[in-house]
Amino acid sequence: MRKFVLAGVVFASMAAVGCDQTLSSSERTTRNPDGSQSTTEQKTVQHPDGSVTTEKNVRQNNSPY
Repeated sequence: MRKFVLAGVVFASMAAVGCDQTLSSSERTTRNPDGSQSTTEQKTVQHPDGSVTTEKNVRQNNSPY
């Protein structure tokens, strides 16, 4: 009986919290004229409450080697 109650509590908490859903994701790498690279990552996420956020991350590698 305890197993069923514990499983029910865990399932209910997972259903109530929900998970973020990834709507789109992209990554683009560009090489600059001086030999360095920059990588742009963009990710659009929908949260359980219905709100949508877009995260953008830019990384630059200044070393041409």
